[in-house]
Amino acid sequence: MKKILLLSDTHDRLDKKIISYIAKSDQVWHAGDIGSSRILDNLSKLKPLRAVYGNIDGHQVRLQLPEVLFFDCEGISVLMIHIAGYPGRYNSKTRDLIIKYRPKLLICGHSHILKVMQDKKNNHLHINPGAAGISGFHKIRTMLRFEIDNGKIQNLEAIELGARGRLANTINGTN
Repeated sequence: MKKILLLSDTHDRLDKKIISYIAKSDQVWHAGDIGSSRILDNLSKLKPLRAVYGNIDGHQVRLQLPEVLFFDCEGISVLMIHIAGYPGRYNSKTRDLIIKYRPKLLICGHSHILKVMQDKKNNHLHINPGAAGISGFHKIRTMLRFEIDNGKIQNLEAIELGARGRLANTINGTN
């Protein structure tokens, strides 16, 4: 069994709340818009990290991460890409990747809107954890926590981190 903390759109910010959830997880997955290599390095030092770059990530982050990840975790095939769209409205790149890989779990970010949806047509669970950072239009910072055990996704939990205002106790790219 693996306990997963799923983040997206941190936009160069980590705070003590996020770090406390990382401590209780086996792995951290990040669906892009990390913000800086420093945040990427900090995350990697805390727990094993699987991540893709997002549209705001600069050259250094893009050198360290792929645009698309496909992997297996505890019997679940996972496809991760930052910009995907939604069931019935995927972008063309994501549609092609779904056909190629046939994932059981599709993870994306970008919209800053937390969504968990079953895609019945493509037979997978579509997950977007929303945005954990302070930049963007979202009002509440969110992320997801779940377990994968023997081919099953279980104990899925939406976590609200509070309002999107300024953060105290923030680790950013300048520390």
